[in-house]
Amino acid sequence: MKLLLLRAKRGGRHILSTSNLAVFGSPIEHSRSPILHAAAYKVLGLDWSYGKREVGASALRDTLDGLDSSWRGLSLTMPLKHEGFLVSGSVDSHGTYTQGVNTLSFSYVEGFRIVRGFNTDVYGITASLTAAGLSDCAEATIIGAGATALSALVALDELGAERVTVVLRDIAKAQHLTTLAQQLGVELAVTTFGDLAGVQPSHAVVSTVPGAAAISLDELGRHDGAVLLDVAYDVWPSPRAEAWAQRGGVSVSGLSMLAYQAIKQVRIFSAGVPDQELPNESEVSAAMFASVGLNEIGL
Repeated sequence: MKLLLLRAKRGGRHILSTSNLAVFGSPIEHSRSPILHAAAYKVLGLDWSYGKREVGASALRDTLDGLDSSWRGLSLTMPLKHEGFLVSGSVDSHGTYTQGVNTLSFSYVEGFRIVRGFNTDVYGITASLTAAGLSDCAEATIIGAGATALSALVALDELGAERVTVVLRDIAKAQHLTTLAQQLGVELAVTTFGDLAGVQPSHAVVSTVPGAAAISLDELGRHDGAVLLDVAYDVWPSPRAEAWAQRGGVSVSGLSMLAYQAIKQVRIFSAGVPDQELPNESEVSAAMFASVGLNEIGL
């Protein structure tokens, strides 16, 4: 594994306390991450600053070079996840599978910044689907083929998916998902929206396309109580989520995924250990859920 050391910028004095955090991406104005993280750090009694900054993919490395040693880490949203992977000195297994990370954790050695990359989106998807009551996931469907679709495929594999269908407008865009499915040992089918009626009935569907996209899932077969996770939350409930619920399915907002993945980020930023629960995690997670209007189990 590569080890990447970046010189941390120094101002008039060397700042020893690492208390600055933020979410970077473009566009970023809509992000709820500052609200979620502020709720967590209030419960934890940590006087940390968590903001947001408009940063494009080509600017990430230079922006990192301009951060001083007061920075503890970053959350990354689109279009920075692959760039985050490239600037990370080490990457967790989920980030390695997806070639993308949404979390950077910083430590410092003799003025150099050591960058660790994590993909917490996978956990966000598995946790939100599980909270929604998903118990059987043999057949699953992913709508779209971007970075979040890669995380969805890893998550569905961990939930026991044997066959996954990817639905998109341009089949050629599924190559990364096809390669990842081969690595995971998951049977993958690729189809277009015109062929929804031929897709195997699903236990779980993860939609990664914008909430305002004019996409109907009415012809998509589903098992009783099938769960739709609509990752986009800019329009909620989206028309497809409303239609899904009206036909007896369970619809889950992307805010649930966002909140759960942020819980894992808080673990990383506060303790450096992504899979070890915080001592008071139930209180922290309840505050985070409430901050964005979710119930006590993040739905």
